[in-house]
Amino acid sequence: MSQQSLSWLGPLAAFPWLLLLLAGACWLLARVLTQTYTLSEKYRHLRRFPQPPRRNWFLGHLGMVPPTEEGMKELAQLVGTYPQGFITWMGPIIPLVTLCHPDILRSVLNASAAVALKDVIFYSFLKPWLGDGLLLSADDKWSRHRRMLTPAFHFNILKPYVKIFNDSINIMHAKWQRLASGGSARLDMFEQVSLMTLDSLQKCVFSFDSNCQEKPSAYIAAILELSAVVVKRHQQLLLHPDPLFHLTSDGRRFRKACGLVHEFTDAVVRERRRTLSTQGVDNFLQAKTKAKTLDFIDVLLLAKDEDGKELSDEDIRAEADTFMFEGHDTTASGLSWVLYNLARHPEHQERCREEVRELLRGRDTEEIE
Repeated sequence: MSQQSLSWLGPLAAFPWLLLLLAGACWLLARVLTQTYTLSEKYRHLRRFPQPPRRNWFLGHLGMVPPTEEGMKELAQLVGTYPQGFITWMGPIIPLVTLCHPDILRSVLNASAAVALKDVIFYSFLKPWLGDGLLLSADDKWSRHRRMLTPAFHFNILKPYVKIFNDSINIMHAKWQRLASGGSARLDMFEQVSLMTLDSLQKCVFSFDSNCQEKPSAYIAAILELSAVVVKRHQQLLLHPDPLFHLTSDGRRFRKACGLVHEFTDAVVRERRRTLSTQGVDNFLQAKTKAKTLDFIDVLLLAKDEDGKELSDEDIRAEADTFMFEGHDTTASGLSWVLYNLARHPEHQERCREEVRELLRGRDTEEIE
């Protein structure tokens, strides 16, 4: 074959690859244009929401509402200024819509999961800790686990927990009385109530008494550490990418605390599964019923779906860790705000006190049942 013929074969042989490269470039350009158009449409709709002044073009509103008392005052002021709702920006391109008025919130809370999607960014920070439990899962897995966990909220299972709540609250009250008798006029309400809710949850979820309100607990400290690091990470835009976060001291603290929490939960699940296997379901349930100690782990171990399939150890750990996080943080926040507002409005405090007195009138015990 002549040199001239070979020179013609070169471009012809390369042509399919050039065509493929061109097609790939066109596909990529189309994707970019589609995403750009979608984002521009979203931002056009978002412009209808009022927004407070940004800190700067890069940070947006990050850091404007820190997780402190001053931050809560700032948030209260924002709600007063924008009573229907408002938008803030995490950095230059990530919007956060805050809805304030009950009439507006109602439509979102009544919407299906397909419409009111879960927070992808914040929830992704929780994933290494909470796994794929009810808080973070979606679609069929969420529905299956929700059905399997329904028995955990039966009245007969929840009723014995009231005594646990009373005991934990009495410990907290005794601490407050000691502080007051010692001349202390101030205390961190959220910290105290958080320890009380964690104490209650550990007893109800694991049947474990760490006495965390009176002495340090490595497990409780790890949960508080994880909660604090996640909130801190959410406020710092540069820590959002996983590779950067894992290089930081906060990332190392997060991994260490995750390991400790998972180790604790895994050990309880292994031991309880071993007991269940040794005793058998009937004897296991009989012993638990007699002692009135059926806890959340027990319910998860005994749960089966409509096909008779059980939860895996990983699923049980995810649900237990999720309830420890959600149960202590949101409950402590709610109780702290209730106490704060009762202190600010003595007339409502007195009405609540009178209602409790009426409830307990004629009873032999002052314990709530």
